[in-house]
Amino acid sequence: MQSDDQRRLLGAFVRARREALQPEERGRRRRTPGLRREELAARAGIGVTWCAWIEQGREVSVSAHSLSRLAEALHLTRAERAYLFELAGRHDPDMAAGLFDRAEGDAPASITALVAALPCPAYGLDPAWTICGWNGAARRLFVGLEGAGHANLLRYVFTHPAARSLIPDWEERAARLLAEFRADYGRNLADPRARAVVDWLAADSAFFRDAWERQAVAGREGGVRLFHHPLDGAMRFEQHTLHAAERPDFKLVALQPVSE
Repeated sequence: MQSDDQRRLLGAFVRARREALQPEERGRRRRTPGLRREELAARAGIGVTWCAWIEQGREVSVSAHSLSRLAEALHLTRAERAYLFELAGRHDPDMAAGLFDRAEGDAPASITALVAALPCPAYGLDPAWTICGWNGAARRLFVGLEGAGHANLLRYVFTHPAARSLIPDWEERAARLLAEFRADYGRNLADPRARAVVDWLAADSAFFRDAWERQAVAGREGGVRLFHHPLDGAMRFEQHTLHAAERPDFKLVALQPVSE
């Protein structure tokens, strides 16, 4: 539910962006700058009264798709569009579908650069938790993943035999990992990659099916992560997770070695 401050800020923002746009007909002097409300409503395919109410900060119920048309009519940048949806208390359907300027599977430049620069195991995850970049330390840690025919973290943890040996508290960690993934999944329902991973695992792993049906949801947390590597023995890390500013649906995970 929107607060009074959110409605007020949303109204001021929409009005300012409307007034900053140039009308299609030029040369005629106007009393007010930018587009008229009637012109914006026509561009967005929405009602003039609704435009007036939202600019006045009144309580208005509007669908995400109507907001999307408004954002397009206002020629908003990605940051401005995110701000619009945040103030309106709605989830942007285009952001969920990954329709912004990046091809599927491409890692944001910030994640690629940091993964390569870090000496400890580090990797990037896309919305389906497929690894979109990892360094040599991460390749060595996750035994068997590089030759598994896929690079999806969930598929590795739930179905690769090496994962059960690598992770001492496998059952607990797998359930926790899935609860964290579900939180992301709810924000990326329109992404077919995430849906495909869930469908594949539900058909291939009984443990996954049972855990998925429990509907557990958890936020991504850091903390100590233990591994039992076949060559390096017992390993202990502090996990850190960062989201890419340019693509919040991508994340960087770094495992910092810690002593006993």
